[in-house]
Amino acid sequence: MAKICQITGKTGMRGNNVSHSKRRTKRVFALNLKTKKFWLEEEGRFVTLKLTAAGIRNINKNGLAESLRRAEDNGFINLV
Repeated sequence: MAKICQITGKTGMRGNNVSHSKRRTKRVFALNLKTKKFWLEEEGRFVTLKLTAAGIRNINKNGLAESLRRAEDNGFINLV
């Protein structure tokens, strides 16, 4: 599975390592991804998601069902 947050849609950024001599080489800024299991009360089951810290805060603020609905509308996940 790709390194992408399933709630916010965030992906890793590309950039440069810049040495003391200002020599630039390519690098990737990795995401703070965590695999987390949530209880979905409406369906009576657990849902496992790969989330960033911002995605976890988003779920805490808006609720799991609302966050999943928004993520599906934006095309980040598809619920079966």
